[in-house]
Amino acid sequence: MSPRLQIAIAALLFSTGGAAIKAAQLTGWQIASFRSGVAALALFIAVPAARKGFGWKTALVGVTYAVTLVTFVLANRLTTSANAIYLQSTAPVYLLLLGPWLLREPISRRDLPILAAVATGLALVFLGVDVPSVTAPDPVRGNLLAVVSGVAYAVMLIGLRWLGRDDATHGHGVSAVILGNLIACVAVLPWALPVGPTPMASWGVILYLGVFQIGGAYLLVTSGLKHVPALDASLLLLVETALNPVWSWLLLREVPSMMALAGGAVIIVATAWQALRGTRVAEPVAVM
Repeated sequence: MSPRLQIAIAALLFSTGGAAIKAAQLTGWQIASFRSGVAALALFIAVPAARKGFGWKTALVGVTYAVTLVTFVLANRLTTSANAIYLQSTAPVYLLLLGPWLLREPISRRDLPILAAVATGLALVFLGVDVPSVTAPDPVRGNLLAVVSGVAYAVMLIGLRWLGRDDATHGHGVSAVILGNLIACVAVLPWALPVGPTPMASWGVILYLGVFQIGGAYLLVTSGLKHVPALDASLLLLVETALNPVWSWLLLREVPSMMALAGGAVIIVATAWQALRGTRVAEPVAVM
């Protein structure tokens, strides 16, 4: 399998997260906990090298990833999958804003149009608040959680770059992803229990999310990144943002507002523009 195809398949797997999270007949807390627990176990088994990279630095980055994972799941349960992925995809703008303080990377004038474009996209998504529905019962709260997920994701990416400066093999990065899933699982477990009668299909969804949508996709994207430039990978991974709402529409008949779709389009274009201009594109090393 070619490296670019690996990344494309990973993006396809990533994109199914929103619809799968909504399809499981479990609470948001249960999905967040059990999905991450399965993912942590799958990656721990599949990546033996990561077992040597645990430490306080990886734990610190793992906490930020855990926040990302949990808030993304809860956001998907409360708002449309389109809004959740669009708002979470604003992470690059937070990277630009936090870079001067955490990475000593100043904002340049060339970054200002990107910041303005993403801000416009955010405003459109929030202005186009959907009417509560079965698949999106509390859009406002879900949108806010998606923003928190985007901020946490940006901080996590900064943390992974921090780890990478002292770790040429990227083993600590894998360890941080495993720890992040483990922390997410344990942290929200009290709200996930007890578990009532649950259809077997929902447990199948949890296994799919943990093993394939997180674990398998992570292995594919990290393997592909060894041979594909970060620019190309960033563009290929935009498939996730584009297809995520499509799966929810096809499988659940969930239709986001026109304003949200317009805002999402602006965010996708701004992200692609940033990648094409080579503006500090962080390598995608973790999944939602």
